[in-house]
Amino acid sequence: MADGARKHRVLIIEDEDNIAIALDFLMTREGYTHDRVASGGEAMARIRAMQPDIVLLDVMLPEVSGYEICQEVRADSALDHVKILMMTARGSAMERRKGLALGADGFIAKPFELKELRAEVKRLLEAPSTTEGGAA
Repeated sequence: MADGARKHRVLIIEDEDNIAIALDFLMTREGYTHDRVASGGEAMARIRAMQPDIVLLDVMLPEVSGYEICQEVRADSALDHVKILMMTARGSAMERRKGLALGADGFIAKPFELKELRAEVKRLLEAPSTTEGGAA
């Protein structure tokens, strides 16, 4: 990492502990600052408080679905910079289209290879923001 570079902030929204542990390991190894929420009901408050660079968002969550969270993030202009990588065990083309239509930046099917996930996270973090105006 370049001198003075800020660590990317990653929020993991995943209710399955075994998957969250693997994601935690990977995010630590990649040098990202990260946190985890295990319920859809807690997600938006944590996203607003943390202002992550990317959210690894499970589709099927207790209380509020990943699709609803994605839609809510995209409706909040204060979160325009947040990238969303949706993760689901139901990796059908229809699920992918729905996630992308709601504003997800990427979509990965579970089970995934850590190498594949790492590459997708890196791709999204390096991609230019698609928001208009880009005022800082």
